Amino acid sequence: MNAVLTGSRIRTFLALCKLKVVSLIVFTAVVGMFLSVPGMVPLDVLVFGSLGIGMAASSAAAINHLLDARADEVMVRTRNRPLPTGQLGRRQVLLFALILAVLSMIILVAFTNSLTAILTFASLIGYAIVYTAWLKRATPQNIVIGGAAGAAPPVLGWVAVTGDIHAHALILFLIIFVWTPPHFWALAIYRRHDYAAADVPMMPVTHGVEFTRWQILFYSIILVLVTLLPWLTGMSGLVYLAGASVLNIGFLGYAIAMLKPRNEQIAMKMFSYSVLYLMMLFAFLLLDHYLPL
Repeated sequence: MNAVLTGSRIRTFLALCKLKVVSLIVFTAVVGMFLSVPGMVPLDVLVFGSLGIGMAASSAAAINHLLDARADEVMVRTRNRPLPTGQLGRRQVLLFALILAVLSMIILVAFTNSLTAILTFASLIGYAIVYTAWLKRATPQNIVIGGAAGAAPPVLGWVAVTGDIHAHALILFLIIFVWTPPHFWALAIYRRHDYAAADVPMMPVTHGVEFTRWQILFYSIILVLVTLLPWLTGMSGLVYLAGASVLNIGFLGYAIAMLKPRNEQIAMKMFSYSVLYLMMLFAFLLLDHYLPL
C-alpha cells in the first residue's frame, strides 16, 4: 500500500515537470551538443549536461504551474493539474521547483561550464518569471517575445560542449524562435475560449481567429526561409535540405488549411504536426551531421 502511495506521489510531482515538453527541450539540446563537434560528445557532458538542462526546464515548468494555478482552475485543459485538484500545495510545488533549480545549476557548473549554467538559469527565469508572471498577461505578443527562452536549449547544448556561443548555434535558436508562434497559436485558436475565461490575452482572444490564422501563415513562411539557413551557411548538407523541404511542405500545408478550416480540429492537427516537425527537423540535422551528402 505504501509503495502504491509513494508511486502515486512521484507521478504527481512528475506531472509538474511537463515531461513531454521537457523531452523535446532536452532532445534539441542534445542535437546542439552533437552539432558542435565533428566527432563524439564527451560522455560526461552528454549525460550531465542533458540532466542539468532537463532539470532546469522541469523547474521552470513547476514554477509555471505555481504561477498559473488560478488560471489553471478555470481552463478545461489544465483544471486537472496537481495544484487545481489539491493533490499538492503551493509550498510543496515551490520547494520542488527550487530543489530542481539548485541541483541543475550544481550539475551544470560541475560537469559542463559556468556559461552553460548562466545561460540555462537565464532561460529558466525568462520562461518561469518573465513570460509566465508578466508577458503572458501583458501583451498578445507574449508567445513571440517569450519564445526566446524556449528557443535556448540547442544553444545551451552547444555551449555545454564548446564553452562558447557559435553562429551556427544561433541559427538553431532562430529556428525554434520562429517556430514557436505558429506552433502555439494553433493551440490558442483551439483553446481560445479557455484563454478568454482565464483572462489571458492570447492573440485569438484579442485580435480574433482570422487575424491569428494569417499570422500563423506569415510566421510559417518565415520559418521555411529560416530553416534553409543551415544549408545556405554550409552547416548542413543535402540530407538535411531534403528532410526539411518535405517537413516544410507539410507545415505550410497546415498553415494554408488553417485559413479556411473545415472544422476546429485542423488547429489541433497543426499543433500536433508542429511538435513532430521540430523533432524531425532536428533529427535530420543530426543525421546530416554524421551522414553528409
